[in-house]
Amino acid sequence: MKKLFLYLFFFSIFVSQIFCQTTVSKPDTKWFEDARFGMFVHFGPYAVLGNGEWIMNNRPIKAKDYMRLQDIFNPHAFDAAEWVKIAKDAGMKYITFTSRHHDGFSNWDTKQSDWNIMNTPYGKDLLKQLSDECKRQDIKLVLYYSQLDWMRDDYQYETGRTGKGSGRTEKSNWNSYIAFMKAQLTELLTNYEIAGIWFDGHWDQTADENRTDHSTHADWHYPEIYGLIHTLCPTCLIANNHHLPPIEGEDYQIFERDVPGENKAGYSGQEVSHLPLETCETINSTWGFNITDDNYKSTKDLLHLLIRTAGTGANLLLNVGPMPNGKIEKECVQRLQEMGKWMNKYGYTIYGTEQGFVKPQEWGAVTKKGKTYYIHILDANTQLIVLNIPDIKSAKWINQSTPLVWKKDKKTGDVTFTTANITDEIDTIIEVVLK
Repeated sequence: MKKLFLYLFFFSIFVSQIFCQTTVSKPDTKWFEDARFGMFVHFGPYAVLGNGEWIMNNRPIKAKDYMRLQDIFNPHAFDAAEWVKIAKDAGMKYITFTSRHHDGFSNWDTKQSDWNIMNTPYGKDLLKQLSDECKRQDIKLVLYYSQLDWMRDDYQYETGRTGKGSGRTEKSNWNSYIAFMKAQLTELLTNYEIAGIWFDGHWDQTADENRTDHSTHADWHYPEIYGLIHTLCPTCLIANNHHLPPIEGEDYQIFERDVPGENKAGYSGQEVSHLPLETCETINSTWGFNITDDNYKSTKDLLHLLIRTAGTGANLLLNVGPMPNGKIEKECVQRLQEMGKWMNKYGYTIYGTEQGFVKPQEWGAVTKKGKTYYIHILDANTQLIVLNIPDIKSAKWINQSTPLVWKKDKKTGDVTFTTANITDEIDTIIEVVLK
């Protein structure tokens, strides 16, 4: 069996080398662009320590000491059906799950490392359960995969900007590490039904934190790795949270903690591409479980983020960091349930839409579906909205009982909507249909 796996692995690499030299057909991204809302899940042994997924680096903790978590991590209350139901009830269309994070721990039955979920007291394949349940409930599964590794000696840690306190002393072997990544990705693409790979960690090998160009201290072998993925699974989407313009072979562009085109958090200064777009953000302040982080965003603020993100033609990937027992925090569940109630009513103004007449404004955002536009008024103090709009067939409030008052300047084409005294506390919506 082992010989067969090795044969298939090296054969796939051989095929990918040929594949990279030929024209690659792009995977279909329509499901992704229609989705507009997904769940991000950061989960691993770091949850036991209750201080976020970066605790090994931030504390710092040596690798030999961090390994003790393998004897403690036991998500005995994990229920894949419950996770997927929470996502679906929120109106989310896909889940992006950390197959492994920067601590290198694998949440599946990998044969490439003993540092995995099968060697914990839990002893069951988390990813297999989640993959099967996503298929059962008809929701897409994307896998987050960390490129950097704070545990492995063969990772090129000497030039890495993180993981300096792990205690590694052996000289790295980059070719060995690239082969390890390819072998793990082959497992994931062969043994699980997944819709995408979400890379993170490229920035660890950059010269500075600004990451203003593609130059790194390491050759990430992207043509080989991306070619391998698209060969093994032609429908699999590829994204990379490198904070740079897209690299050849990537299928959508990620923005961290920012609506595309904004850079309030300092991670998303890159130019917005013509690829499908995604913003990832937290419900509180951290990605992984943090027992003292009670800085939860309100449901209203989260819905405004979703609407503004959709107003740029992008998806919102909203994160939960389950507790070490495998349960999602009740504060997160409550907010997701409330978002789901809103999406049940007004999700048609978000799903399958594009950016409307303008980018998001201080007063709100505009989404578009065919000849129908949805003007989302998020600031209840807005008195007037002026937009340049072609011939209007009809215009009305969706969730306001009074008649909509509007007029058009025939010379300029500007349409002025009177929006004083609006009543919806979250989002008052105007539907405009063009001729």
